[in-house]
This record gives sequence, C-alpha cells and structure tokens, in this order.
Amino acid sequence: MGLTISQIRDNTTRARHLMQRSRQQHFAVGAFNIDNQETLIAVARAAQKLNAPVLVEVSDGEVKAMGLENLRDLVDNYKAEYGIEMYINLDHSPTVEACKRAIDAGYEFIHIDISQANHDASEEEIIEKTREVVEYAAFTGALVESEPHYFGGSSNVHTEAINYEEIKKTFSTPEGSRSFVEATGIDTFAAAVGNLHGKYPVPKELDLELLSRIREAIGCQISLHGGSGTPLHYFEEAAKIGVSKININSDMRYVFRKELERVLAENPDEYAVVKLMPTVYEAVQAVVEEKIMAFGSAGKAVV
Repeated sequence: MGLTISQIRDNTTRARHLMQRSRQQHFAVGAFNIDNQETLIAVARAAQKLNAPVLVEVSDGEVKAMGLENLRDLVDNYKAEYGIEMYINLDHSPTVEACKRAIDAGYEFIHIDISQANHDASEEEIIEKTREVVEYAAFTGALVESEPHYFGGSSNVHTEAINYEEIKKTFSTPEGSRSFVEATGIDTFAAAVGNLHGKYPVPKELDLELLSRIREAIGCQISLHGGSGTPLHYFEEAAKIGVSKININSDMRYVFRKELERVLAENPDEYAVVKLMPTVYEAVQAVVEEKIMAFGSAGKAVV
C-alpha cells in the first residue's frame, strides 16, 4: 500500500532531523543491507533492543529480487510492529530513473552512483546526473548521497589482501569533496578514506586525519561505505569526527550464511526451513547490535 505525499514528506523531514541530531550528538546511524525478510527482522529487533535509529538499505540487485514497493511496505510494517525509528536507503543506484522510482515510492535516502554502472564515467556526467536526482528529490525531501568516482571493492567475502597503494589513488580529498558538494547540492557525501566494500582477510585501516580534513571542508553529511571488516575503534572515532551514516553489508551476509550452513547441517531431516531461521537472524542481530554500539547510536531513536 503506497504512502501519501504528506506521509512521505513527514518521513523525510524526520530523516533530516535524524541526520542533524547525528552531527550535534556525534553518533553515526547504521545503514544495514537486507536481501531477505530474516535480515530485516534482525535489524528491526536490534533497533528495538538498543532503541537505535537505523537505515535499511537495498542495492539495485536487492530491489530487483524483492520489489521496490514490497520493500517499502515491509519496512513500514516492521517499523510499526516494533515501534522503531527506521528508514530506507536506496544504495548505489546506477541510474537516474531508478532513483526517481524510489523517490516516488517514498524512500527517504537515495544514493545515486553513476560510476557503479560505468566505472569510467566522467566527473561531468556524474555531476549532471546527480544534480538531476537532487532536483527531483526536492519534491519529497529525500536526502541524496553521491561521490565523484567509482568506489572500490564488492560486497562479498574476499581472499586477497588489500592493496592500499591502489586504494589510496581513489581516496577523497578535501578540495575535491568541497567542489563536488558545491556542484551537485547533495545532502550526503560518500567519503573514501580507506573504507572498502567487502570483507577481507585483514582489517581495514581508515585515514582519520584525512576524514577530519574532509569534515572541515564540507557542510553536508558524510557517509562511510564498506564498513564490514573494520575495527570498531575506527567507527567510534569517525562518529566523533562527524560521520553521520555507516554502511554494513558483508559482515551480515557472512554470519547469515555460516549460521544457515550450521543449522542445516545439524538438522538434515527438517524441511520446514522457517523453523531453522530464528537462530540465523539472531546471529545477524548480534552483528547489527555490535555495530550500533560502536556507532554510538544506541538510545538515540526518536519514535
């Protein structure tokens, strides 16, 4: 069941207030990817237990699997059932058209990522299409996020080490960040300071000094993608510096699969899989709770 424009605008206003609170109170909001209902339940229960605001986010593939409107309804249903502060973020959307559909459906957060579909997209093209989304989002008040170039890695479990010399070539700069924000009018800048999509065999390292300089250079919100596999102390410091949103995906997927494999192996004669799922989403919930505590967002929900 679709939302009215009044309901959508009320939600986006609350989302904007959340981002303002995050800056004022120095906490970050967790943006947790879901690709099934069990993961959504895990996020909702963690948010309820810790009284934390959360974003549920879905990429283009997850939207195609679950349905744009279906996801809106699911999130709204669980938000009401658990009495929590929860929003939807369209993550790494590769086209303007997909972003517009999500805005129309009432998604509060929109991440336009032109370089996702075309790694060689020029900054001029990225700016032009990002501005188009920003202008379209003004009707509902949705918050728009973007970055000026392709963000490395993939949301999977990797076996190779991190080549930081290559990764550093894609780091954001204070000057480039300011220029991009001014050119596009975005609400959130996706900073690259050592964060990297995916889970790797070695811990990630964030350049907090660079992050501080980027924070000083721009006035809008800052997000960190690729939060999985990052030592928690980096999140604590990033929130103090002024990061408002941190994305988590691979850590959750890894635990989900490992726990599912375990319960399937231990219950070879059980074909009602729904009976096996509670321990799976409890394992994912534990991951979400760990991140929420590190982000400093526990107790920050306004319902």
